[in-house]
Amino acid sequence: MLTCRSVWKKLTPLARASSTLCRLNVRRAVLNNGGPVRVPAANMSIGPSGGGREKQVYVALVGAATLVGGVYTYRTVTSDQRRYKERLDDISSRPLNLSTHQTAVPLKESEPSASEATETAVEATETEPVAEPEPEAAPSPEEPIPLAPEAEAAAPTETTEPVPDEPVVEAAPPEEAAESPAAPVVEEVQTPAVDATPALPQVPSHAPYLLIGGGTASFAAARSIRARDPGAKVLIVTEESELPYMRPPLSKELWFSDDSSVTETLRFKQWNGKERSIYFQPPSFYIQAEELASAENGGVAVLSGRKVVHMDVRGNKVKLDDDTEISYDKCLIATGGVPRNLQAIERAGEEVMKRTTLFRKIDDFKSLDKVSREAKSITIIGGGFLGSELACALGRKSSESDLEVMQMFPEKGNMGKVLPEYLSNWTTEKVKKEGVQVIAEALVKSVTLKDDKLEIKLRDGRLVKTDHIVAAVGLEPNVDLAKSAGLEVDSDFGGFRVNAELQARSNIWVAGDAACFYDIRLGRRRVEHHDHAVVSGRLAGENMTGANKPYWHQSMFWSDLGPDVGYEAIGIVDSSLPTVGVFAKATAKDTPRAATEESGTGIRSESETEETAVSPVASSTPAPALEQQKDNYGKGVIFYLRDKVVVGIILWNVFNRMPVARKIIKDGEEHADLNEVAKLFNIHED
Repeated sequence: MLTCRSVWKKLTPLARASSTLCRLNVRRAVLNNGGPVRVPAANMSIGPSGGGREKQVYVALVGAATLVGGVYTYRTVTSDQRRYKERLDDISSRPLNLSTHQTAVPLKESEPSASEATETAVEATETEPVAEPEPEAAPSPEEPIPLAPEAEAAAPTETTEPVPDEPVVEAAPPEEAAESPAAPVVEEVQTPAVDATPALPQVPSHAPYLLIGGGTASFAAARSIRARDPGAKVLIVTEESELPYMRPPLSKELWFSDDSSVTETLRFKQWNGKERSIYFQPPSFYIQAEELASAENGGVAVLSGRKVVHMDVRGNKVKLDDDTEISYDKCLIATGGVPRNLQAIERAGEEVMKRTTLFRKIDDFKSLDKVSREAKSITIIGGGFLGSELACALGRKSSESDLEVMQMFPEKGNMGKVLPEYLSNWTTEKVKKEGVQVIAEALVKSVTLKDDKLEIKLRDGRLVKTDHIVAAVGLEPNVDLAKSAGLEVDSDFGGFRVNAELQARSNIWVAGDAACFYDIRLGRRRVEHHDHAVVSGRLAGENMTGANKPYWHQSMFWSDLGPDVGYEAIGIVDSSLPTVGVFAKATAKDTPRAATEESGTGIRSESETEETAVSPVASSTPAPALEQQKDNYGKGVIFYLRDKVVVGIILWNVFNRMPVARKIIKDGEEHADLNEVAKLFNIHED
């Protein structure tokens, strides 16, 4: 190559001189003839025009350079091919290395170029002495090589299948091939510490049925899915550390238990004396999350203590708070809600928040039970179902200690937003008899901590001092996933808007407190009660397996102010609506305790939802005039009207009659005499 360059440097000045001489001759000839100057540029590359010694020299030099270049190229390619062949013969003649057991890679049919051969040889030279074994490869059937005993005990040696398109990888350098093969095998196997049986992942990467939320709606859906698809694999993801459980006993029966260890066992006696657990099913009912994928007959697994923070609707997958991703085929959102708090408490600072309970979960029950044993006074803010139930429970407990229990709310009486005023006032007196100091028409202005006491200042100037606050002011539906999932949230009622089949998007359903559904009789609604969670979850589970059923159910709810006073309600029960009440004298059978003795369960919706009202027979006992029992509201029926049509019913100390109430609302008829309608509930019979 250097010789060629030297020759070319010597020839270049001659070529340039010849070209210059050519141009001068042409120019001189034109001037002598008197014509325009035209330089024949096309002839400059082959020397001057015409004959002469200069042209012959030019042609000879160009021909010699071309010949020398061709000879050099031929010799270079031939030398590279010979060295490439010698390298392959050398590699194929070496013995196989025992640590890798890799077979030689067959060559391609086409002859590789010189550059490819050079790169392949360099790569083979730089290969590590011992290549890592691939755990998923199959042993080579052609040359089984016995292993050392210690290597065999650690992990089986396996051989990879040859890959035609990959370059040849050298098993080991020649100087290492003569060494003892057993020693490097043991050392190489122990270094990566590959287990023959890899550990199963704690979080399954895929779940055919993914249920987000671990409450009543999720459990009802899981049970429904398994009923229609016995081999279904269901995964429940919940933020709580607990298995699915029922929430109503947290504010009801658990507080009346005589067992001092109730916060640990979470077992309670119902009003009928029967004992049961707060959990829907024992741990043995579920399978481990890591076993879900391999479960032959499917099952229900609970992934507790994890939160879904993002949904990819198009990709059918979710992301957890630890960045783990789970794909799904069908998904249910049953995230429920989070307790609301007062802005006055939120502004008060961390110390006030530490002395405030937002009652919702098992941990809240345990912490409030502990506070009730240690504190001298507890104030409950809120006059609805939860606030009144906790007030009665703590009030009865205060009779056994020096605990002072107070309840404040902005209404005139307990459950003033639900019950008509006369019944709300009666309920307030009932709560007072339980040992609760009731502070009505109380609007909280500020909360401060002073002298180790919480000072609640009301807008009318009143000041209440207490050790602990329980805020029971409603529930905010949990719609955190709406933004990432692109789901619609109802601006009036909150919650995810769903169609008649409880479906929000393709392959996504919503049930429970977070679902805003359309009621064909009562319009769009969102319900926050146990029975709705049971029925909507059950229907969503059926639709996830292809049932395509609309949600026709009129859910009910119930509340007990101790074992002697309770009520069940259905439809729209709003004290701002016109109401008509029909009451009768109560008997010993007209109590929640007696109702559970008859039904066998304290969770009354679980028994009544299975019944269907069929042509109820009215009682023949004459009914008294409407609302003329004065202060004797032992038992009765309250009708809520809208445009003269019954849209809601409360059964006051009247139990196991909910199918009748449901049928009345479903019919949607006007009734001239509601006293006659009340006979359908047999309230006048002893």
